[in-house]
Amino acid sequence: MKRLVSIQDISCIGKCSQTIALPLISAMGIETSIIPTAVLSAHTMFPGFTFCDLSDSIPEIISHWKSLNLHFDAILTGYLGTTRHINMILDFYEQFAEDNTLTIVDPVFADNGKMYAGFDNEYAHAVTSLCKKAGYIVPNITEAAIMSGLPYREGFDASYINEILDRLSAFGASNIIITSIRRGNENGIIARLSDGTDFEYFKPHIDATFHGTGDLFTSTFAGALLNNYSAYDAARLAVDYTAYTLGVTQNNKTHNWYGIDFEETIPWLIKKLSFSC
Repeated sequence: MKRLVSIQDISCIGKCSQTIALPLISAMGIETSIIPTAVLSAHTMFPGFTFCDLSDSIPEIISHWKSLNLHFDAILTGYLGTTRHINMILDFYEQFAEDNTLTIVDPVFADNGKMYAGFDNEYAHAVTSLCKKAGYIVPNITEAAIMSGLPYREGFDASYINEILDRLSAFGASNIIITSIRRGNENGIIARLSDGTDFEYFKPHIDATFHGTGDLFTSTFAGALLNNYSAYDAARLAVDYTAYTLGVTQNNKTHNWYGIDFEETIPWLIKKLSFSC
C-alpha cells in the first residue's frame, strides 16, 4: 500500500485541511499519515477560534520518523500558517523526499483577490519558495497571481493566465494547476505540466460557496496521482468530484455553511476509481 503524509492544520470544527485529507485519501486506498502543524478549535471563519501552534513538536516527529527509516510515496501540504512551518517542510523534503516521491503543495494563503487574515508578503514569499521545490502546486487564481508578482484582476483573459503560468514556470514550479478560475458561467482549472503541455477543464458554475472545496480538490488530486492517474486525469477527476460534492451539499437541506458534505459523496468517488482501475 502506498503511503502519503499530509502536513497541515487540524480544525476541530469545520471541514477543511486534515479533516478532509485524512478520511478522503484513506478512502482512496492510500495509507495516510499526518503531521498536524496546529490545532484550531474551529476553522478561521468562526469568530473567536483558538489556535495552538505545534511547531515545537514537529522537529521531534521528524527526528523520530527518520530513526524508523520511513518511506513516503507522497508529501502533501496545505494550510500551514507560519514561515516557521514552511522552513520545517523544506527540512522534511531534505529528510524524506526521494527521487520518486510526489510533492504536492496547496499554498492556502489568499482568495478572492486578497490574503487571508494573518498572512502578509513575507509569508507569500516563503510559500513561493516552497512551491519552487514541489513537483505539483495547486494555487487558486488569487494565490497564483500573488506568487507570480502580477496584480490580481477580477476580469481576466487567456493572456493573463498564460503570463501567470509563464512566470510560475520560470521560477521553477514543475506542474502547475491553477484552480477557482471563473469564466462566464463556468468554473474550473487551467494547468501547465513539466513537459510544457497546457490544458484546461471547466464545469458549469455552481452559485454556492462552502469552505473546504480547495482541500477537497487537492486531496482528490493527490489520491488520484497515487492511484496511477496521469496529472491530466487526476485533475479532471478532482474537478468532477468537487463539482459533484458542491451540488450534493447545495441540495442538502441540513447542510452547514462551514463545510462541504464530502462524507455523503465518497462512495461516488470510490466507484469512479474502481471503474477506472
